[in-house]
Amino acid sequence: MPTVISYPVVETFHSVQGEGAWAGTNAVFIRLGGCDVHCRFCDTKESWNVNSHPLQPVHDIADTVGKIKPAIAVITGGEPLMHNLDPLTDSIRLALGKTHISIHLETSGAYPKSGNFDWVTLSPKTFKPPHPSVYAQVQELKIVVSSESDLQWAELQSSLVDLSTLKYLQPQWGNPEAQELTLNYVLAHPQWRLSLQTHKYLGVR
Repeated sequence: MPTVISYPVVETFHSVQGEGAWAGTNAVFIRLGGCDVHCRFCDTKESWNVNSHPLQPVHDIADTVGKIKPAIAVITGGEPLMHNLDPLTDSIRLALGKTHISIHLETSGAYPKSGNFDWVTLSPKTFKPPHPSVYAQVQELKIVVSSESDLQWAELQSSLVDLSTLKYLQPQWGNPEAQELTLNYVLAHPQWRLSLQTHKYLGVR
């Protein structure tokens, strides 16, 4: 009997993308368990322990996306690249058939890239920098800003991605000083765009 490939799933839900270039887009989110990056401002710390979440067969996850048929399917975490994502993205594409849904990855880049994605959003962290294999495959760079040092980190990371990569600064939620700092920086540096967590303003996931 062939081995059934499964992933630890924190949650799967249908909403809109709240951040970055695809904000407002109809989306299914697949949040995988497991993360050793441990951002202090993380709003999904329940995802960190990979053993706290039930394993779901890859075909069940793919079928969920196929039934909803959103505009985009977002694989997030936790840190999703802790897992080999090739079987997951392949199964989603198989379940979709001829229906084209853009498959997105949200990652800190801390592990080598896997999976077949249409869009990769990199949100790198200073305390666990990205694996070098990730940079060349990024369409969107998103830096969470809580202090001046994050802006320096943003510029360093910007120098490592392709010139065509969209670059976003996102103020830490609930931090008015970070919001002002980020807005002023974007106004002075037009190569950057402002990202807001619009789903939180709306009160949805």
